[in-house]
Amino acid sequence: MGAIRLCSRSACRNSAVATLTYVYADSTAVLGPLATYAEPHCYDLCDQHAGSLTVPRGWEVLRLAMPATPAGPGPDDLVALADAVRQAAARPAAAESGQGQRGVHPTLAAPPAAEGTRRGHLRVLREPS
Repeated sequence: MGAIRLCSRSACRNSAVATLTYVYADSTAVLGPLATYAEPHCYDLCDQHAGSLTVPRGWEVLRLAMPATPAGPGPDDLVALADAVRQAAARPAAAESGQGQRGVHPTLAAPPAAEGTRRGHLRVLREPS
C-alpha cells in the first residue's frame, strides 16, 4: 500500500483529492478525481487548491465529476493488506533458514595505490603510455 499523496503545491501539507493534467495542444486543463498512481506530468491537488484553480487567459478548464465522499478501502484492499502483513511476518523465518539471501561477497578492499594526484575523494589518473 502506498503512502497518502500530498498536494503538489509548494508548502501545502494537505492530502490530495484531485489530479490536474494539462493538454497543451487544446489549451485545456483537466481536473478530475485523484489518479490511481502518481504520474510525472500531472499535479495532485488538495480540495482547497482544486477549488481555486485558475488557468491562463484563453485556456479552458474541464472539471470531471468528483466523488462526494472519498472511496474507502474495499474488500480487495483489505485482502492485499492482510497478505502483506503475512509476508512481512514470514520474512524473518526465511532469513534464518538461509533462503532469499544473497551470496556472501568478500569485503571490498581499497584499490592499490595508483599514480596520480589525489584531491579530496577524487583521484586524477595519468593515461597509460
